[in-house]
Amino acid sequence: MPADEPAPVPSAAPPSGAHPLRVAVVGAGPAGIYAADALTRQDAVPVAVDLIDRLPTPFGLVRHGIAPDHPKMRAIRDTLHRSLEHPLVRFVGNVDVGSDITLAELRRHVDAVVYTYGASLDRRLGIEGEHLPGSLAATDLVAWYTGHPDADRARVEAALAGVRSVVVVGVGNVALDVARVLSRTPEELEPTDMPQHVLDVLAAAPVEEVTVLGRRGPAQATFTTQELRELDGLADATVLVDPAELELDPGSEERAATDRNVSRNLAVLRGWADHTATGGRVRLRLRFFRRPVRLLGTDRVAGVEVERTAVDGDGRAMGTGELEVLPADLVVRSVGYRGLPLPGLPVDERSGTVPNEAGRVLRDGEVSPGEYAAGWIKRGPSGVVGHNKHDARETIASLLADAADGVLRTAGPVDDLVDTLVARGVEPVLLDDWRAIDAAETALGASRGRARTTLHERETLLAAVRAAAARS
Repeated sequence: MPADEPAPVPSAAPPSGAHPLRVAVVGAGPAGIYAADALTRQDAVPVAVDLIDRLPTPFGLVRHGIAPDHPKMRAIRDTLHRSLEHPLVRFVGNVDVGSDITLAELRRHVDAVVYTYGASLDRRLGIEGEHLPGSLAATDLVAWYTGHPDADRARVEAALAGVRSVVVVGVGNVALDVARVLSRTPEELEPTDMPQHVLDVLAAAPVEEVTVLGRRGPAQATFTTQELRELDGLADATVLVDPAELELDPGSEERAATDRNVSRNLAVLRGWADHTATGGRVRLRLRFFRRPVRLLGTDRVAGVEVERTAVDGDGRAMGTGELEVLPADLVVRSVGYRGLPLPGLPVDERSGTVPNEAGRVLRDGEVSPGEYAAGWIKRGPSGVVGHNKHDARETIASLLADAADGVLRTAGPVDDLVDTLVARGVEPVLLDDWRAIDAAETALGASRGRARTTLHERETLLAAVRAAAARS
């Protein structure tokens, strides 16, 4: 067995009330919380769940992915929070699996592991000039404006300085989030829970034009109609669409006739076809049949050379050789995500997912007993938050079936995971500690007339925990 491959889970007794099946869920975002919820909603197999995250805070992309100007969507975390409070679930934040504890060590502490840590790496365009300052991944920008502790604040803020023209490459919901946030007025963003430095930088950016670029046509765009409609409700931006780019080939017409989301999107876009630019308002353009071929500039991005495309019979974008240059001080690519491997965990290089069958992890094509995956690291970065619930249920059904079949058995008493981490000098954040962070963010928000202001630095988050502990 390779040195970096976890040892098999030791077999002992079937789960019981005295010795429940100990399950570690790695990743406390929606997929992980839904997995914990599915485990605790059943009573056929006694369980105890450790919900582990490398950040001191739970909720994953609900906290650091959904745009802060979407308070109703971000309210999903109130629902997710109820699962954290279940007596059989223990939130263990601020723990980096692979660094603070190896995967092999973790597997010796528990009887099964469910990997739900998502897909956090961006995909690149692979074109000349992509390295220039002023070229960002949407993951970088979103991490910054949501207050992620790992955000590269200096790089993002340097890229935003003095920006007037923005090109966002991609036509998914994240691309629209980025375009919408950059097009909003300071007054619209002020009530959000963005960190104060984010609000200050966005207020100072003199954005005049934002172009969302799709390499295929409107029938192939992946954004939802709800996200699309929101663009037309901005206080000081006008959505502009070229009617010629809304004309469909026969294949796209067929797609529009059979896909309700596509037909609704087209209806919205056609309703904007007669919009005209208005002086003093941000021009928010949606462009289709254009793909970037080169970023222009020397010291930083100055423009994007794009090629006109056509969609073939299989829905693929084919270049036509017709080129144009779009002015841009900032280019944000939003063309997908891929998963990172944990040390010792196989991840397919091409798909960025853990090989699996119905959530059971595969090693060298064979099921690895006691290892499971759910969420984006299982299926790839697709779908909205709610899709993770069905996905997690499928994985947990596999886990419970394995427990019923005797594949999973409890290994008996071992050292407590949290005690082991503390003995190593790790500072795990438990549920009461998260409540202290939550209270500190609420108090900071109240001091500024908001419901919440996100604490963005890891040390600041941990300082809130320590301060609460000192008071108790």
